[in-house]
Amino acid sequence: MVNNRPFSFLLADPGGQVLLALLLFAALAVPGLNLMVPETSTFHVPTYMVSLLGKYLTFALLALSVDLIWGFCGILSLGHGAFFALGGYVMGMHMMRQIGERGVYGHPILPDFMVFLDWQELPWYWYGFDNFAFAALMVLVVPGVLAFVFGWLAFRSRVTGVYLSIITQAMTFALMLAFFRNDMGFGGNNGLTDFKDLLGFNLQSDGTRAALFVASALALALGYLLSRFIVSSRLGRVLVAIRDAESRVRFLGYRDEHYKLFVFIISAMLAGIAGALYVPQVGIINPGEFAPANSIEIVIWVAVGGRGKLHGAVLGAILVNYARSYFTVAMPEAWLFVLGGLFIATTLFLPKGIVGSIPALPLKSVKGGE
Repeated sequence: MVNNRPFSFLLADPGGQVLLALLLFAALAVPGLNLMVPETSTFHVPTYMVSLLGKYLTFALLALSVDLIWGFCGILSLGHGAFFALGGYVMGMHMMRQIGERGVYGHPILPDFMVFLDWQELPWYWYGFDNFAFAALMVLVVPGVLAFVFGWLAFRSRVTGVYLSIITQAMTFALMLAFFRNDMGFGGNNGLTDFKDLLGFNLQSDGTRAALFVASALALALGYLLSRFIVSSRLGRVLVAIRDAESRVRFLGYRDEHYKLFVFIISAMLAGIAGALYVPQVGIINPGEFAPANSIEIVIWVAVGGRGKLHGAVLGAILVNYARSYFTVAMPEAWLFVLGGLFIATTLFLPKGIVGSIPALPLKSVKGGE
């Protein structure tokens, strides 16, 4: 008998239940310890730590988006940093439009970098970004449209495996080169920075930082629920079948390219949301975020945590980025060696990642639940 209870897809997912509980606890505890506990107290969480933890959560959402397509559909994307960066640029454009006052009849004053480059008027693709609702919509639309165009061309042409990975990497490299150009209107190699406020709130205030942390935790929780719902549905079973035996799925009459395109677009949108939440917390977005090395590092996060586990990708992203924060301060020249060694060790000794190597907990059946 089919279980029609809400969120029934989480009943057989103890790891997801733990993750959601931890996110709820963090969303309540971290802002509380930052805003309500005196700075002299041992339990006080400084504002810089709130922003750092919020950044980790956006990376976790980005890793989740990669695991959705790689772990369950077999699509190894080495270009997901592009969707993350596009979401960040969209949010950066909105915050740049909030700087300064309006000109005559409400026409926007040019951002500082456009004035410096002697631009005479605001480019047409910047219009509308002074409205937060429009910018929030574009956070989904811009990565989603790029994923649709790229995926439609690639999946329709039966590009798979290493060839697909290579062209996703070529895509993000091409975007990086384009955004480095000053005449693109996105700040060139300096990117977009010096943001002042978001929705009228000062980005440097403790309250705004705490709110961004809560928004990141909420986005990660919703992203996890959406991903778990997809992979637990009939659609998810088709995705796994495509991962394991794509030719058989196609011979059975399924249009596999449609399934792959759908999940690729959803994954790109999740990455765009992660980028949009990342930028106000770090205060800058530049073409370096498109670097292919960043996309490769995302795959390492997922591999370390556990491919095909969703919560494993979240764990891997947080652990690896914590290690990065530590080593780039303690031994900055050693970090790349540590990262490479971590990936090699995971491949040799933990091929299923941290979560995948932990024995599954036996689940007791509930009477009447079938």
